[in-house]
Amino acid sequence: MTGPYPSGSTATGAGDAAVFRDLTGIVLDALAQGTADRGGPLPSGGPDEVAARTRAAIGAVLPQHGVGPEAALREVVGAAARGAADPAHPHCVAHLHTPALAVAVAADLAASALNPSMDSWDQAPAAAVVEGEVTAALARLVLPRAAAPDALITSGGTEANLLALLFARERAARAGTSPLRVVCGANAHHSVHRAAWVLGLPEPRTLPCTRGRLTPDVVADALREHRGPTLVVATAGTTDEGLIDPLPQLAEVTAAHGAELHVDAAYGGPLCFSDALAPRLAGLDAAVSVTFDLHKLGWQPLAAGALVLADAAAVRHLSHRADYLNAEDDTEAGLPDLLGRSLRTSRRPDALKVAVTMRALGRSGIGALVEHCVRTAEGFADAVDAHPAVRRRPGRIDISTVLFRPTAADDLSDEEGDALVAAVRRRLLHEGRAVLGRAVAEDADGLRRLWLKATLLHPAASVDDLGELLDLVAAVAAVRAPAPAPTNNGDAP
Repeated sequence: MTGPYPSGSTATGAGDAAVFRDLTGIVLDALAQGTADRGGPLPSGGPDEVAARTRAAIGAVLPQHGVGPEAALREVVGAAARGAADPAHPHCVAHLHTPALAVAVAADLAASALNPSMDSWDQAPAAAVVEGEVTAALARLVLPRAAAPDALITSGGTEANLLALLFARERAARAGTSPLRVVCGANAHHSVHRAAWVLGLPEPRTLPCTRGRLTPDVVADALREHRGPTLVVATAGTTDEGLIDPLPQLAEVTAAHGAELHVDAAYGGPLCFSDALAPRLAGLDAAVSVTFDLHKLGWQPLAAGALVLADAAAVRHLSHRADYLNAEDDTEAGLPDLLGRSLRTSRRPDALKVAVTMRALGRSGIGALVEHCVRTAEGFADAVDAHPAVRRRPGRIDISTVLFRPTAADDLSDEEGDALVAAVRRRLLHEGRAVLGRAVAEDADGLRRLWLKATLLHPAASVDDLGELLDLVAAVAAVRAPAPAPTNNGDAP
C-alpha cells in the first residue's frame, strides 16, 4: 500500500492515537474543501452530472492495490462533501433533515472510535449506563406524569412506530381479545401502514383529516363502529405541513371508547424541551407511547430516535434469550440484559451523542434552539405574506414548516399551476441554488394544490438568511410561467 499510515492501525489501539488524529485532520480538511467547492446547498447539474463527477473523483472503490488512507480520505470524503445536500445551508429546507450540532458530531466520533455494541453488557459496560440515563431522562421529559415511564433508543420514527404497534398488538393478544385494529389519519406517517403490514395486522383504518389534522369527531365515529382493541395513532408534527393533531380532544375520545392512544411526535416532540412551547403538546400525557426523534429538532447526527412508554412493563414484550449474549445465569448474577432493549442486535451507542448534547446545553439550551426555529418559521411566514410574488398556504404555524407557492401559478389552470410549482422546485435543485420540498395540501377554497415546502430546522439561521429564497422562487416562476394570452379590448381589429 502507499501512504505513511499503517493499514492495521485502530482508532483506540495503544500507540495508534497519533495516526487517528492525523487521519481526522485529513477528513476535516476534505470536508472544508469539498464544501467550499460546492458553494451552495446542493451540487448543481442534476443526478446524472453529480453521479459522473462523484465517480470520477473517487475512482475504483475496490482497486487491486490500495491508494492509502490519506488519498482515499481526501478523494472520497471530498467527493461526498462536494456532492452533498447541506442542511447547514439556510437554503436547504426541504425535509426533516437538520444540520448536526458540532458537539454531537464530536461525541459521535468518540462513539465510532470506541465502537461498543449495545447488545450485551460485556461489549458496552459504560455505554449501557449512559443509555440508561438518557432513556430515563427522555421518559421523564416526555411523560412526566406517568407512574413508571421508560424509553427505548431507536433508529428513528419508523422503528419507534413499529415498536408501538408491536406492544399494542401484544397487549391485545395477552388479554385474549380480538386482533388489534389501528386507526390513524390520512396525515399519518407512512411508517404506520408499513408497521401494520410487517406485524401482520389489518390495514390501518385511515380517516379523513380537516385542514391537515385528525379530528375527534371522525375518530369517535370510527371507534363506535369497532368494539375490539384499537390503537389510535395521532400525529404531533405532520411530515407535509408540520401540524399537531388536537391531542387533548383525541385523548378524551379515545379514552371514552376504551381505546389506546399512540402519538407520533417524531417531529414535534422536542417542543417538550421548551417551557413556552410544551403547551402545544397538551394531551401528550394520555398516550401509552410516544415516538420522539432527536435527529430532527435535536440536531443529532443520524440516527437518534426513541420510543417513550407510559408503562415500563411494556418492554417485556421484547424479551428474548440468546445464551451468548444474555445467558440466564449471567443475568441472575447481575449482568444487565441489553438484548431486550431493542429489536436490533448489533447497534451503535447512539445515546452517547444525545447524552453529551443534553449535558452540554441542558433543557433550557435545547429549548432555546427549538424556540429559535419556531420563531424563524413564524417570521418567514410573515415574509411570505409580505412578498408580492408568492403566497402562503392559509393557517397557523404549529412548529416550523411553511408551505407557499408563486402567485404566477394562480394565473394558470390548477393542473398547469401545480406543474409550474413542481418545475420551479426542480429548476432550483438542478442549479444547486435551493433545496425546497413539495407537499399537496388544502387551499383556502378547499381544493388540494401543490405547494413548496420550507422546513426550518437550522438552529442559527435567521429570516434574513431566508429572504433570498423567496426572490429565487419568484424569479424562476416568472421565467417559466407562460406568457398570458393577449386579450381583445375592442380596439384591436
